[in-house]
Amino acid sequence: MKRWIDTMDLALSALTALGLIVAALAHWTPMPDGFGPPALILAYLAGGVPATLTAGRELWRARVFDIDLLMVVAALAALSVGAAIEGAVLLTLFSLSNTLEHRAMGRARRAVEALMALRPDTALKREGDALREVAVASLIPGDTVVLRPGARVPVDGVIASGDGALDESTITGESMPVHKAAGDPVFEATVNLDGVLDVTVSHGTAESTVARMIALVTDAQAAKAPSERFSAWFGQRYTVAVLLGASLALGVFLLLGWSWDDALYRSATLLVAASPCAVVISVPAAILSALSAAARGGVLFKGGAALETLAEVRAFAFDKTGTLTTGKAEVTGVWAAGDEDAFLSTLAGLEAHSEHPIGHALRAEMTRRGLTIVAAQNVHAAPSEGILGEDAQGALWAGNARMAARMGADVTRPAVTALADGAQTLIYAGRGAELLGAVTVADQPRPSSRAGLAALRAGGISERAMMTGDRRAVALRIGADLGLEPDEIHADLLPADKVALVAAMAARGKVAFVGDGVNDAAALARADVGIAMGAAGSEVALQAADVALLSDDMTRLAEAHRLARRTARIVKQNLIFALGAMAVLVTGGLFFELPLPLAVIGHEGGTVLVVLNGLRLLGDPIRADRSHNRR
Repeated sequence: MKRWIDTMDLALSALTALGLIVAALAHWTPMPDGFGPPALILAYLAGGVPATLTAGRELWRARVFDIDLLMVVAALAALSVGAAIEGAVLLTLFSLSNTLEHRAMGRARRAVEALMALRPDTALKREGDALREVAVASLIPGDTVVLRPGARVPVDGVIASGDGALDESTITGESMPVHKAAGDPVFEATVNLDGVLDVTVSHGTAESTVARMIALVTDAQAAKAPSERFSAWFGQRYTVAVLLGASLALGVFLLLGWSWDDALYRSATLLVAASPCAVVISVPAAILSALSAAARGGVLFKGGAALETLAEVRAFAFDKTGTLTTGKAEVTGVWAAGDEDAFLSTLAGLEAHSEHPIGHALRAEMTRRGLTIVAAQNVHAAPSEGILGEDAQGALWAGNARMAARMGADVTRPAVTALADGAQTLIYAGRGAELLGAVTVADQPRPSSRAGLAALRAGGISERAMMTGDRRAVALRIGADLGLEPDEIHADLLPADKVALVAAMAARGKVAFVGDGVNDAAALARADVGIAMGAAGSEVALQAADVALLSDDMTRLAEAHRLARRTARIVKQNLIFALGAMAVLVTGGLFFELPLPLAVIGHEGGTVLVVLNGLRLLGDPIRADRSHNRR
């Protein structure tokens, strides 16, 4: 449907231009005069009727005066005073301007939807020992598909067997291949570069990462930013003011003794010169282009408001685990009151229900030792303390020092104290007041975190803060590796403490909180901008924050902040240019006898220029493989 509308716009613009050209040739060349009137009729019908219908529809349905109405009135005014050629010029340039504008804005909207074309139509489904080619749309969660080298991933899934490198640039914006093995997620529209992979389907095509990306970007483009709402509000009211102003000018000119034709011609010129087309389109042209460029770079904004607010942010707060660090902790020390293997099996059974990095570390340690997990039931989390549950022998708990203190467990034994002295995360486990043992785990900073934080500082961020529920010794170790100062590191925090710290930062200016999009929901909500890291494939993470970074690359955050600030600059450029050009044209129309054709060229040319200036953002180097082209 949209393609048909684009084709009709182009055809009508071509007919309008053809009518103008023939009419002009008939007027200024020896061409027979009989060609002139039909050509003018063609230009006025092809250029004026669509604009009249649009203006009438807006007036009837929304009770608003559309800018198209100004152009139609001005063209008819020119025709009525014998300046038919000037009216045809106006309609031709207005029609061409609208066509270029629609095609340009359509390009911004199609930039993300093009991802859908990357989805293969068929996939190799494993059925026992056999492979069968099936339609991708028929795949459901639990099915297994086989990916050969060079194949594009048909649906979201988890690698069941095999390993290899995948190109995830279409989703995350990362230019470098990512190595993946059994247990790792893969995303629709990415490319398997080498190896043969068996992938278990986790989401159907309707719930895939790409489908959610497109839905979110479409919603974001429909959600108006404050500056977009202002430009629309301004345009509606200013259009009425222009109509009234042109009518008033007509009356004044007549009172001054001007002839009807001269007064009407000058009023029509003012009508064109003062039309706010460039002002109205200047903001959405930039916002839509930035949203599309960001999505192709692996950054999803929930709307123009989030983009504009991020540009104003001067302070960033970060959750530590899984955000600044890899979240892939390893067990580094174990103390058990009894048998060490039995203790680990019991603790792992409790942590098996947790998605916290500590749970992953314990499961990896169990695999390394070849131990069997003892199942636990009725497991639930105690925020910022730990986890509780029960097994065949009774109630169990595991957590930090606050959990141990709440349970009344004695953690002052020398062996436990020795573990606590290290700059690593210490987890206690027990039954009621009985301490069963303790383990230490260590996390490592993400390779991109230090560079990302440095880039934010270089980009004008004056305040940074790392927040964690871990002990201060652990936080200081991680913070030092990231280049953070001790006063930027906040440890031993409860969720309420993080909210209070974010609120204190917000009192000094706009603040963004960066987390995993699932935990720290209160801090994400309190911040002016909530940002989820590594949200690809996570529906919860995609919905939890104002901005979702699909990759785990912290430099994407600095790129998103840079893009937001660049967008704000281009919006200001567009508004200043549009308002300035309008002021010059109006002044010329009032005091310097500005010709109507020149007013038309200035008006329509200005509209096209602000659209093209906004579309520059489509080529923004936010994608990692374009960063070397940054200017």
